[in-house]
Amino acid sequence: MFSNEDYLLQLLTEAGLVSEGIIHSARLSTGDATVIEKLIQSGQLSQEEIAGVLASSNALEYFDLANASIAPEVANSITDEVARRYKAIPVYDDGYALTVAIADPFDFETLDALPHVLSRDVNFVVSTPDAIQQMLRSFYGASEITAQAADDSIENTEGDAPIIKLVINMLVEAFNQRASDIHIEPLETSVRVRYRVDGKLVEVANHPKKLLPAIIARLKVMSTSMSIAEKRLPQDGRIQIKVGGKEVDLRVSSVPSNHGESIVMRILDKSGLVLGLPELGFFSDDQTTFERLLALPDGILLVTGPTGSGKTTTLYGCLNVINRPDKKIITVEDPVEYEMPGINQVMVKTDIGMTFSNALRAMLRQAPNIIMIGEIRDAETANIAINASLTGHLVFSTLHTNDAPSAVARLADIGIKRFLIASAVRAVLAQRLVRKLCPACKEEMPMTDKELRALRLDASRMADSTIYGPVGCDKCRKKGYRGRMGIFEIFEIDDEVRHLINAELSSSQLRKRAREMGMRSMREDGIRKVLAGLTTAQEVIHVTMADFD
Repeated sequence: MFSNEDYLLQLLTEAGLVSEGIIHSARLSTGDATVIEKLIQSGQLSQEEIAGVLASSNALEYFDLANASIAPEVANSITDEVARRYKAIPVYDDGYALTVAIADPFDFETLDALPHVLSRDVNFVVSTPDAIQQMLRSFYGASEITAQAADDSIENTEGDAPIIKLVINMLVEAFNQRASDIHIEPLETSVRVRYRVDGKLVEVANHPKKLLPAIIARLKVMSTSMSIAEKRLPQDGRIQIKVGGKEVDLRVSSVPSNHGESIVMRILDKSGLVLGLPELGFFSDDQTTFERLLALPDGILLVTGPTGSGKTTTLYGCLNVINRPDKKIITVEDPVEYEMPGINQVMVKTDIGMTFSNALRAMLRQAPNIIMIGEIRDAETANIAINASLTGHLVFSTLHTNDAPSAVARLADIGIKRFLIASAVRAVLAQRLVRKLCPACKEEMPMTDKELRALRLDASRMADSTIYGPVGCDKCRKKGYRGRMGIFEIFEIDDEVRHLINAELSSSQLRKRAREMGMRSMREDGIRKVLAGLTTAQEVIHVTMADFD
């Protein structure tokens, strides 16, 4: 009921309203109620007496909210969302400051946050919890107070405050445009909103700078684990909403900048969990190879690529393929992006000592068949993963490397011995994402001579293929592209490659040998998808600039 009950009991004792003996008896009595609640239930104290002590001890006024008459325009000066979150009722507005009734003046988050949320001066008075609950029901139709916005209906915004409508419309529009991220960026005189659609940032709105505090506050209210009062430090949270009947998670990150707080939201559409290998972009031959690798009983399978290349999505796609009742799968992630049924998922929390390595050690005691590690970042994590793979576990993870053979050098660089790499790693999949042509409007469009030279293709190879280019229509919002797919190279570690790894060949030498053994490069896989009419030469050239072999 109150945030600092022990201190409140001390104040009540000093005021002569209750004795130490009565408090001691209340502590010993049965029931789940707090001591204060037990004293109220037994008639030893009244809520009005407690509110009077709280008010005087904090140099505030006690306000008899139960018998007050509050003008409708004053009641409407706080939205129902803010009133419920902070258990606050506006009682008087003199044009300079808004007087607000609260039950717990020890709740310093409310005292600090409300002036910022409302963007005006606030005077506080103290009332009883029952009176505040009754006013919440009367003014806002709220019988329960909740700070969780997860159950908000994103589709019914009629009657909401303008800022709430603005934020809701922004989230809905981003989802409808199939955006992967929403960027809210404070500039010197405005607030810029951009969506990342198919990997490209698109500016969609510019708002007056004065709206920034209200937009940030609304998003923090909707998020779990974010404080409105904290503006100096980065924060992370999560929003769960429904859009068009779909469950959508948003991973929220706030960072203070020179012009105010910047927020980026990653949109995590749970429908993406049903992706199989074809939907990720695997052609049938690569799909057959990778399904064979997924069926291995042990070893490490690595997915590599730069940030934003779809590594995590591929890992989830792999887990979706092999997630069966006879397999125990445990993941350790930072953070858990998608919740998958039937899989035990552990989130890294470094502030309490739950690091990748500590989580991995605990996971191994759970006797899993398959382990997924969000990312191998250091030698300790890598060594545990390798030991797990060598003792009968199939391990999935990611690395940041430009191509597949470079994963060997990357593991060696962080301190893993070559013979362990050769023994544990079964294959490395490197990938990039390219935009897919919109099937509704794409048109035949031959490659230019420049594109042919960049891809090292002979025009004669195009004779039996129809090459398409982007046009733009309503379905793709005039972009010519709709969605993305992967282009891949699969580097399998067989006995010959193990010998080469132990011989400490460089990454370029390993790559050359892998190519001689038949490894298809990402650029070659991209060319296949150009010839199949799925994407364009320009897309493949753009994401494979470093692929010269």
